[in-house]
Amino acid sequence: MTASVKRPEAEPAPSPADERSTRLLRYGLPVALILACVGAALAIPPLREAVVNALQGDTEAVREELLALGAGGYAILFGLTIVHTVVWYPTEIVNTAAGFVYGFWPALIVCLTGWTVSGVLGWTIGRMAGPPLLHRVIGAERFERAEAMAERGGITLLLAMRLVPIVPFSLFSVAAGAARVPLGRFTWTSAVGYFPITALFVFFGSRLDELSLSDPALWIGVGVLIALLLSMKYLKPKPKPKPASDSEIEIPKG
Repeated sequence: MTASVKRPEAEPAPSPADERSTRLLRYGLPVALILACVGAALAIPPLREAVVNALQGDTEAVREELLALGAGGYAILFGLTIVHTVVWYPTEIVNTAAGFVYGFWPALIVCLTGWTVSGVLGWTIGRMAGPPLLHRVIGAERFERAEAMAERGGITLLLAMRLVPIVPFSLFSVAAGAARVPLGRFTWTSAVGYFPITALFVFFGSRLDELSLSDPALWIGVGVLIALLLSMKYLKPKPKPKPASDSEIEIPKG
């Protein structure tokens, strides 16, 4: 004699209103933030000049223009890290540019603080938004894979995901919030785990003018990066085996 165990029912199909909300979150918000950044670049004279000089390849002029912004320049740098919550781009670009403009320690403090705050915002989104919305915005399979990693990995994985992200930084933050990872644990592991990679690229940026292939600091940095990449082989959790069939499972009684 057997008993059938039914799998959970599939999520209901989204309504037209839900689909419009999904498109707005997936495309509208990132585009609006990008346009706001472009508008700021055109409206603030030193920033506009910095963009023009960057396009012309005059890196020294770019640095001078951004430094002329004073506290505003730091605010823009911090804002770029916060935008990463919804607009995913390589964080190394911002880290390197910040080190080039502001030097190692000021850039490291602002970037590390910004990435941590960005992660907490992502965690909050994951905690507050329902799974159906997150599945539609991010993609069900992609999100569930990240969420499963957050649930199983514990402190080791939380640190590893910041050392060398297996999935995008913001996606994992949202997944950790949805998986109910404690906020305190998430915050400190984000800051500690993200420190090495942030410090490395900020350092590269701060030495951009004088960095050469004969510089030992360059090869030390490359060695650290390779070591972090190799460490993921041992820190990445093994996926759970998939069930043999998606149909009903017959459990024998007897």
